Amino acid sequence: MKVEILSPDTLIFEGEATSLRLPGKDGSFGILNNHAPIISTLVEGNVELTDEGGNTKEFTINGGVVEVLQNKVIVLSD
Repeated sequence: MKVEILSPDTLIFEGEATSLRLPGKDGSFGILNNHAPIISTLVEGNVELTDEGGNTKEFTINGGVVEVLQNKVIVLSD
């Protein structure tokens, strides 16, 4: 799935991933390929991304919003 992580100032990450773990308002949740459409608020915490090679990357956010639609994930972070 295609993932974009954006802040107001810059593009933090753009690329392909096999899984994503996000700090949701009601708890941490994961997103895999072919996930159902969703929009959710995010709280301060770490976004954990696993790429197609199995490598894990972590990004710290102060909150924001995530949208998942047709294997595209957009994270708008504060």
